[in-house]
Amino acid sequence: MLHYEADARCLRPLVPAGTELDFFNGRALMSVVGFVFRGTRVRGVPVPWHRTFEEINLRFYVRRRSVEGWRRAVVFVKELVPRRLIAFVARRLYNENYVAVSMGLRQTHDSETTAGSTIAYWWRSKGSEGQLSLTTVGGSTPLVEDSEEEFLAEHYWGYTRQRDGGTLEYRVAHPRWRIVRSNWAQLQGDVRSLYGPALAEGLSGKPASAFLAEGSPVEVYVGRRLALP
Repeated sequence: MLHYEADARCLRPLVPAGTELDFFNGRALMSVVGFVFRGTRVRGVPVPWHRTFEEINLRFYVRRRSVEGWRRAVVFVKELVPRRLIAFVARRLYNENYVAVSMGLRQTHDSETTAGSTIAYWWRSKGSEGQLSLTTVGGSTPLVEDSEEEFLAEHYWGYTRQRDGGTLEYRVAHPRWRIVRSNWAQLQGDVRSLYGPALAEGLSGKPASAFLAEGSPVEVYVGRRLALP
């Protein structure tokens, strides 16, 4: 997970109706995240040859007030996956901006939590190549309450803008993750053509922070449309 400070003015046009940007200490943040799905099921049904695959996504952070308080959530700008069927299903079920590209994962150790590991997710699309990579340092640690790492890693809701301007809300369930810190991280490639010029400027420099999350079983619930005024 590589994190960048964003210009809130660039993110606001992407905020789904009924939500608002969520800030950490007055800063709007966006993250480029690479991870691996393992043992994937769609509504409880395993799809042959589509259960283990990589994904790279760009996301930012919003919140929505509910009866139990603020729901802190993520909004995905674009998700890269290696198979067309995965992209098709995600677009149909959630109207998420999934794109199928050639991609993969390289790492120096079998364990993603081994200190000194280098993890690199790469992609290739329309003659352009890119890579998301980091090197870990130390062992895994629990998230600290009210820290920036907790703000970035702990989200249990997602919101997606629909074609008609409405908003889909869905819940995500997983245990609290542990993280491994990084002493080097880099995003390479033509991010301007991938994410557009407005966001590319914020993604062009050194990330504000980076870490590896250990991951866990995750359940994404069927979404529901918000009742908007």
